[in-house]
Amino acid sequence: MRTETHPLLSPSLGTQRSITSFHFGAATPGSWPRKVYIQASLHAGEIPGMLVAHKLRQQFAALEEQGLLQAEIVLVPVANPIGLAQQLHYQPQGRFDLESGENFNRLYSEPSARVIPQLEGRLSQDADANRSIIRQALRAAIAAEPVNTELQSLRQTLHLLAIDADLVLDLHCDFAGPVHIYAHSEHWPLVESLAAHLQCGASLLADAYGVMPFDEAIFLPWAKIRAALPQYPVPFDSVAVTVELRGEGDVSYALAEQDSQAILQYLTGCGVIRGEVAVTPALPHPATPLEGSETLIAPHAGVICMLAELGSVVREGDAIADVIDPISGTATTLYAGTAGVFYVFARHPYVTRGGTVAKIAGTRPLDKENLLGA
Repeated sequence: MRTETHPLLSPSLGTQRSITSFHFGAATPGSWPRKVYIQASLHAGEIPGMLVAHKLRQQFAALEEQGLLQAEIVLVPVANPIGLAQQLHYQPQGRFDLESGENFNRLYSEPSARVIPQLEGRLSQDADANRSIIRQALRAAIAAEPVNTELQSLRQTLHLLAIDADLVLDLHCDFAGPVHIYAHSEHWPLVESLAAHLQCGASLLADAYGVMPFDEAIFLPWAKIRAALPQYPVPFDSVAVTVELRGEGDVSYALAEQDSQAILQYLTGCGVIRGEVAVTPALPHPATPLEGSETLIAPHAGVICMLAELGSVVREGDAIADVIDPISGTATTLYAGTAGVFYVFARHPYVTRGGTVAKIAGTRPLDKENLLGA
């Protein structure tokens, strides 16, 4: 195992934060994936992934010692030291940067427009050679971007660590709910077994999110380069997956062991780890379009009470939750507007008007502009 420290820009006198990455194995020519990048807790209040990464670090080190790694693995167990230090009245504030107000998992750079003119005339009919040329160009473009704040240096550091990976796993969690993932629609054949090993309650697929979270910043440049230069074979196997490890309170050794083992089984099946390939279990629910995810919004403030079982399949018209105003005595029932898996519930039993109460992963695309929310 090799440890690297990546200093971030200092935001103020006498302060300095850094990203620590752990490196295992070595990239080898051959089948996909040759390099795997895994990070945890980019939304710094989402802790389950951090404990899973702790487990994976121990497991990768043991596998490397035994000579069983057949690819390079880069692990960043604490992806957001800025957000991790943001505490307000004993409450973590790890989703948004308090200085800029920006979401830590939004607004990553997408340099394809700058890179495409450089690629014309350099690419050939050799897809593997094209992959290397494109990655070098993307890396150079990201490294050349101006960085003036600590947050920008965080984004650039993480982006450069992951941009040449074949497989990126970004470990998050939601408010409350079963394990679920977000992935690109075309990458589903490479991702389905991960969802099955994790026993995902929902697998949400999209071609783009529109707000440039970390995973989109990895796969979207390839889609745009492929579309702009159709005369060349441009690989589209830089896979990036957001893994939501249940809810914010689901932090335990038992769950971390379960999830790390699922990831190891998936990586073994992909050829990253040499060993006996486990039988892939049945996927609990089929993948659905992210456009089919319905968000139930509180029509007024109040106490929320769950009526359906979290993780269950619900029908259109099923009662999901009540929002209760104890002053007026009003109780408003929220009903599913689509059939699907009830996969997210609110983090707190009190909600303000317009707050998210629940999400349902349906199969029917809905008319929605923002696929991910704030």
